[in-house]
Amino acid sequence: MENTATYNLLSIEHREAVAAYLHERGWLEPGETISHLGRAGEGNMNLTLRVDTGQRSFIVKQSRPWVEKYPTIPAPEDRVLTEATFYRAVSHFGEIAERMPRLLDSDEKNRVALLEDLGETADFNGIYDDGREALEPLPELCRWLAALHGAAFDPAARQRLENCAMRELNHEHLFCFPLRPDNGLDLDAFTPGLAAAAASLIADDAFRAEIGALGECYLDNGQCLLHGDFYPGSWLSSVDDVWVIDPEFCFFGRAEFDVGILVGHLLLAGRPVALAEAVFGHYRAPTDFNRTLALRFAGMEIMRRLIGVAQLPLSAGLARKEALLRISRTLVLEPEAFGD
Repeated sequence: MENTATYNLLSIEHREAVAAYLHERGWLEPGETISHLGRAGEGNMNLTLRVDTGQRSFIVKQSRPWVEKYPTIPAPEDRVLTEATFYRAVSHFGEIAERMPRLLDSDEKNRVALLEDLGETADFNGIYDDGREALEPLPELCRWLAALHGAAFDPAARQRLENCAMRELNHEHLFCFPLRPDNGLDLDAFTPGLAAAAASLIADDAFRAEIGALGECYLDNGQCLLHGDFYPGSWLSSVDDVWVIDPEFCFFGRAEFDVGILVGHLLLAGRPVALAEAVFGHYRAPTDFNRTLALRFAGMEIMRRLIGVAQLPLSAGLARKEALLRISRTLVLEPEAFGD
């Protein structure tokens, strides 16, 4: 899309310009140079760079007026500043902050966050086709999520983290676009025959109505601070630990949304129903937690990841995707039957 940014856009291709910017901000010491500039992860939403000076390294993350992976999709420019606000808000909660990178600084004018480099890590996107039945860090991930949902914040923090613009963007791509018959997405380009499989779900009035109701629930404010995109691409593994990153979709809402996204991705990854059920045992739920609502959100997430824009690294063929779409419908319309 056309560059509408009114601020300095960084680029991996222009190391000298990045170095000049970092010196101007005081993020590089006088005389300190960049020995290596590379991408830190896939950077679906934002430009995310790893800066190595030979003595230290750190992450520079910038949000632009578009989605980094899909430049034709406009996105709120200030999302990385909301992410920085999230890091500041949770920094006082040890159980939450210890599994996230530290925010070192931020630049409001240029929509940049400076983050701790966690070192040699890898995300969990490999779980979709690894053929395993377990997920070793699942208890830790559930405990982290419960700690986040159980943390108390003052009214000022709640106002700063409403994140309405990002919620509206996400609402469109989770609850609306995938079920719009004329959305222009060529599903058969992903998997031949997928368009026909999706058509019956798109034509299902009951399914679409329930997805619409879930979307309204998503847009409502709630009591819990949510990560907002709690899926394997937001988890990192090191030699002996697990980390959580990318809370740019954070907001105060229903805890069931985060939990449902987690359950949905376990099922997308081919994990057994018993492991998805185990989430509810590992997760210390708030007193008003609604398991049925979480399962409905899980069904939504399966649907939108199969027939929406944000595709996963799945090597699944049509038969498996058809089976997953049936699971999606069951979770959304008959969650009480889950596991039977």
